[in-house]
Amino acid sequence: MTEAALTNSIRTLRFLNGEMTQAELGQRIGVTRQTIAAIEAGKYSPSLEAAFRIADVFGKRVDEVFQRPTPTPPGNAARAATPSSDARTQ
Repeated sequence: MTEAALTNSIRTLRFLNGEMTQAELGQRIGVTRQTIAAIEAGKYSPSLEAAFRIADVFGKRVDEVFQRPTPTPPGNAARAATPSSDARTQ
């Protein structure tokens, strides 16, 4: 099973906070601009420590900055794709 990448609000938060650059954010948390770019793009998941540092910069909780897609439980994927019996009878 392939894990879905984290999504995040870093780009939006940077622009809501004085149009902070990736380099400025990187400098504030101790990583490179390239690392911030990769995290923003969902190509790299930050360490837990880096995630907390990023959240702290914006005064947010980690779950307000990073989101994990809700997995579909096994066996429910087919049911989610078909209308329920209630919808068919209406």
